[in-house]
Amino acid sequence: MCLVAFAIGASARWPLVIAANRDEFLERPTLPLARWNTASGQEIISGRDLRAGGTWMGITPAGRIAFLTNVRQAQPEAAPRSRGELVTRWLESSDDAAGFVAALQDQGAAFGGFNLVLGDLRQKAWTWVTNKYEGAPALHAQALAPGLYGLSNAGLDTPWPKTLELKRVLAAALQSGDGPEGLQKLLWKALGSRQRALPADLPHTGVPPELEEALSSAFVEVPGRGYGTRCSTVLLATASDSDWNIELEERTHGREGLAAAAVHREQLEIKAP
Repeated sequence: MCLVAFAIGASARWPLVIAANRDEFLERPTLPLARWNTASGQEIISGRDLRAGGTWMGITPAGRIAFLTNVRQAQPEAAPRSRGELVTRWLESSDDAAGFVAALQDQGAAFGGFNLVLGDLRQKAWTWVTNKYEGAPALHAQALAPGLYGLSNAGLDTPWPKTLELKRVLAAALQSGDGPEGLQKLLWKALGSRQRALPADLPHTGVPPELEEALSSAFVEVPGRGYGTRCSTVLLATASDSDWNIELEERTHGREGLAAAAVHREQLEIKAP
């Protein structure tokens, strides 16, 4: 994914909310949100990358969850392994985040630049992991306290305009008092925004200015490069006395954008932490 806003423990009513867009080359083969089993037999609810395997966001019935974004670089490094592997590895693992990161520590350079968020809903444990932290050669891991966070193609909470805007909408949605349909409506509208940042507000990541501008909207369309927002996802957890009811909706976009979106939904219950 290339844009995510997520609220963990920021609302008693909605203990977990995630709103995200995945940007990718249009020709890359992908399966939409569904239940499937890995080679080890682990059931995962996610979309799937058919070229390299893995996924950009997934959850298990036991409440392990992970999602990632790329870190934008002017000249992307050739990496032997797909970042999507990191999500499925976490979902198949029984380690806590510290053990998982320790096992991964000497493999960070095998992946392109990434932000990886690891969650264990039953343990109320969240961790951000990156291999591009202020030039450090090793992986950086940071525990996340309850709150509202944003990620695009830079470090956690880097104040890019589209990241700030999606966080603002999510914060307003949590405070609105609306029911689930109202909250989701606000998030879908924000994820579909094609509003680009003003030139003075653009980040400077080393790519050409015209590309920087094209990538500055929440919903990305770069027809000349065959690149854009491939799917949008909203995850909403509703708290009850003994369970969390989790609803996932993914809108998979065709070349025509939002107008051609196919909708895929999954639902699961997890024992409340």
